Amino acid sequence: MTPPASHRIQYDPDRLARRVFSGIISRADLLRDRESREEAAWESFGKPHRDPASFGGVLAGLARQDGWEPHLQMAHLRRDWEDVVGPAVALHTRVLGMEDGILTIRAESPVWATQLRFMTTQIRETIRRRLPEAGIRDVVVTGPLPRSGHRRW
Repeated sequence: MTPPASHRIQYDPDRLARRVFSGIISRADLLRDRESREEAAWESFGKPHRDPASFGGVLAGLARQDGWEPHLQMAHLRRDWEDVVGPAVALHTRVLGMEDGILTIRAESPVWATQLRFMTTQIRETIRRRLPEAGIRDVVVTGPLPRSGHRRW
């Protein structure tokens, strides 16, 4: 009679069983851990800090992640322009845009451009206070465009 193969190749039968069943045991451990996490999640349902994120929070995260933040800051600035410079000045000026931290404002006339140039420090500080994420370092004021056709400014 021939000896078993494990004896012929000098292989430990206990080691063979451990090797065969170790994958099954680790899979069972993973399933047990997942079941306990699911049970804990159901037990904590509705408790504080377990509610889903607010819609605004999700949108803010997307804006940061996808690089929309500068565009949103400019939209806020345009919306609140009257609060930044006052209603009289806001009627005669508008925010053109921002590039590399420099905010460009266009005035309806040279008189309003001069008025805005006197206010640049105040404008910069107000924007920094209201919209710190905007990253505005400087303010540039331009006068009206040369008249061509029926364009007002």
